[in-house]
Amino acid sequence: MEQLLRAELRTRTLRAFGSPGAGCISEGRAYDTDTGPVFVKVNRRSQARQMFEGEMASLEALRATGLVRVPRPMKLIDLPGGGTAFVMEYLKMKSLSSQASKLGEQMADLHLYNQKLGEKLKKEESTVGRRTGDDKPQYVTKFGFHTVTCCGFIPQVNEWLDDWATFFMRHRLQAQLDLIEKDYADREARELWSRLQVKIPELFRDLEIIPALLHGDLWSGNVAEDEAGPIIYDPASFYGHSEFELAIALMFGGFPRAFFTAYHRKIPKAPGFDQRLQLYQLFNYLNHWNHFGREYRSPSLSAMRVLLR
Repeated sequence: MEQLLRAELRTRTLRAFGSPGAGCISEGRAYDTDTGPVFVKVNRRSQARQMFEGEMASLEALRATGLVRVPRPMKLIDLPGGGTAFVMEYLKMKSLSSQASKLGEQMADLHLYNQKLGEKLKKEESTVGRRTGDDKPQYVTKFGFHTVTCCGFIPQVNEWLDDWATFFMRHRLQAQLDLIEKDYADREARELWSRLQVKIPELFRDLEIIPALLHGDLWSGNVAEDEAGPIIYDPASFYGHSEFELAIALMFGGFPRAFFTAYHRKIPKAPGFDQRLQLYQLFNYLNHWNHFGREYRSPSLSAMRVLLR
């Protein structure tokens, strides 16, 4: 593979450094090149290109806001024998700690970004001779994303829809439960879901939800910091409800309290926040069931039972 990397990156220097990284889904390695260090993720799955294309589009969308720091995506390389390599900027990262509060502020700003674009657009529409041709992100009125993204290795349909509850039920919960039905034919999951799906719209009654650009998989393994500040990576972005972002962040630990304090200072909890958080955590339990097996069956079913109370 190193010969292929040299050719694709047009570099004489290609020297691996640091320890190889093995994540849940892909492997990674850092290299010195003629133009500086890069990080290369490798996945041998048949759908690796689709997965990395979604990640690259997500990184580009997040970078375009100028509000959060992510590795700069560089290139996708198809590998002989199958799979794909994803080359990106190398950042020397350490676990999130002193920068947690700043990251909380930045994530809140990210989640408010599209709303502020909409407010700006309304002002400009009432102004004669308003400026056009801006290459910054445009205001988005629907929920979804312009391409498929993967949460883990599972592709997510991001078809644009007007209604958030419909998008979340169809393209997140139902999609996960369809996989569980296919692989496990779990009768209890099927029965609980048939009761729960009619109740979900109640959780969003009288709630205005403006599409927010999300990281999409914000657990502690996808955040870090360096001397320049916080960093987020491995996104599965889409435009959704900002509260969705916090569910997995609260599930598995690793985020200092300062992160949430700073976040909610800018985006206070709306009425019904805690119950919706349980709904969003259900998605993550189902996604883990589909990735890692039956050990996540019990928390998935428990989450559905709690929501049905």
